[in-house]
Amino acid sequence: VVVIEMFAKANQYELNDSVTGIINGRRQELRMVGIALSPEYVYSLSPGEMVPDDRRNGVMWMNESELAAAYNMEGAFNDVSLTLAPGASEGEVIARLDDILKPYGGLGAYARKDQVSNWFLQNEFNQLETFGVFIPLIFIGIAAFLLNVVLSRVIATQRDQVAALKAFGYSNLQVALHYMQLVTLIVLLGAAVGTAGGCWLGYAMIGLYTEYYHFPSLTFQLPVLVPIAAFLITGAASLGGTINAVRRAAALPPAEAMRPEAPPTYRATLVERLGLQRWLMQPSRMIVRNLERRPLKAGLSVLGMSMAVAMLVMGTAFMDIMFYVIDAQANVIHREDVQVSFYEPRNRDALHELEHLPGVTYAEPFRTVPARVRFGHKSRRIAINGVPADTRLDRVLNTELEPFDLPRDGILLSRVLGDALDISSGDELTVEVLEGPRPVRSIKVAALIDDFMGVSAYMEIKALNRLMREGDVISGANLLTDGHHDEELFDALRARPAVAGVASKEAAVNNLKKMIEDNLMVSVLFNVLFAAIIAFGIIYNNARVSLSERGRELASLRVLGLTRGEISYILLGELAILTLLSIPVGFVLGNWIVDLVLMTLNSEVMRFPRVISGMTYALAATSVIVAATISGLLVRERLDKLDLVEVLKTRE
Repeated sequence: VVVIEMFAKANQYELNDSVTGIINGRRQELRMVGIALSPEYVYSLSPGEMVPDDRRNGVMWMNESELAAAYNMEGAFNDVSLTLAPGASEGEVIARLDDILKPYGGLGAYARKDQVSNWFLQNEFNQLETFGVFIPLIFIGIAAFLLNVVLSRVIATQRDQVAALKAFGYSNLQVALHYMQLVTLIVLLGAAVGTAGGCWLGYAMIGLYTEYYHFPSLTFQLPVLVPIAAFLITGAASLGGTINAVRRAAALPPAEAMRPEAPPTYRATLVERLGLQRWLMQPSRMIVRNLERRPLKAGLSVLGMSMAVAMLVMGTAFMDIMFYVIDAQANVIHREDVQVSFYEPRNRDALHELEHLPGVTYAEPFRTVPARVRFGHKSRRIAINGVPADTRLDRVLNTELEPFDLPRDGILLSRVLGDALDISSGDELTVEVLEGPRPVRSIKVAALIDDFMGVSAYMEIKALNRLMREGDVISGANLLTDGHHDEELFDALRARPAVAGVASKEAAVNNLKKMIEDNLMVSVLFNVLFAAIIAFGIIYNNARVSLSERGRELASLRVLGLTRGEISYILLGELAILTLLSIPVGFVLGNWIVDLVLMTLNSEVMRFPRVISGMTYALAATSVIVAATISGLLVRERLDKLDLVEVLKTRE
């Protein structure tokens, strides 16, 4: 036999090793003469598995004549792949194939897009496209806003310099070009760093895809147009975000610009109107007055810092969501330890046999029926899952983990499947069974459920047996085990010719966690690191610009007798208030951004609820507070070195 590579690696098999197989009920020794990969099995699932378990399940190829002889199928086939001629209609070919093969027990043809490996890969690539397009757009939008805020404040501190340049004959265009060149330089530096970071992330993702999906060869390529497009998009967004500030700088008349900005109109602050000023020291009153008399400036500062909080929330929220889904699937919805699937439906007596296997403490049956479901002109191939009405191990829950009672005669559908068929609760669904006598039935849709994974359909097992007009038969069983006899149990199950697949939940959960950690952790860590750098940059620049804006004011206060500590308190106390106000706003923005990303990320493979842990919020808040503290210490150092005479000369 030729063995698929991932199975051989997982079991440390080498060429010429032997493996025992059960072929048509007979145990045979098979010698491995080759190790191969196949595009059909880059994502290889056995019955009952959520993710591949390469150690217990694999694919092998044998010579057709030998395998046909073992199954008494000389001159026959049970699987065929077709290539369509140019211009052929895929749907028409599938319909004609079904008509031709129906008398021979054909289970229905399907297009490449519905082939399991291709389906998983396409959904993976769609999610990757979302992360590759949508997430950068969020960062670019935030960066454009922040550039506008920072540049506006920088220009405000350079009013006298702009006035002097215009008085010496510089035109509005020349002044505007100066600031646009500044923005372009920032974009160039950012694009260079971003391109390097993108290449590193690209190489990391290629390694993960090669390892997980077992492609024979993947190489990272960076077309020249990609960094050019990235620079142009970033540059356009940045210039678009700062054009208003540049326009105001260019339009400033020299005579007006040479004068300081008029102070805000004096009015009693809210604290003073409430009579609370007596509880505040003079420096604290100055902080409150400055914030209340410049609400737009304070609001923009809060919004800028809240975006840093939001990016940190978004960066770590996806790990919370993924592990919530895993925990819900493994410990709340699917409570079994092992799932056993049969090649063919068996009498319920098989359940009693399974109950007496080593380590089994409880067994619960299920019936799975392949079917094509139709509503109007739309149809899908699915598996209908029949479970007991009082099921303990395979529960039907929504994303809020609320249970659904299985109807006596109706069917429950995943909402994603209902949306694909454009069907609603109460409608009649046409079900064409694809096994046995292949009955065609109409059945009422009892409800649509918001579940986590795949496209599912559920019925009560006895109702499904009645739909099939069969006896009390099952397709397999979910088992609870004591955890001490697993190897004996697996050996006993492997020795039974009727057993088609054995899925270990522990192995599935471990594989799923590894997949998520490998595939998402790189992106999440990159996003978190990027968000943390931006958070520090936002807060530090905010503090530096505030120092530039208020340098003369603070120097005057020093001359009037205030200590370094008091003027630092005035500047940094304002920064502290703005930082604390930005945290709850950032939480709200972070939730909104996560919702927006999830809308584009959800697919037929997996749907994600918004679940954000307290630890994520605490990490985001702590990161911003630490960034603000470091920025405050750096600004305090500059305050201590403030040259009072030089600063007070600046307006002369």
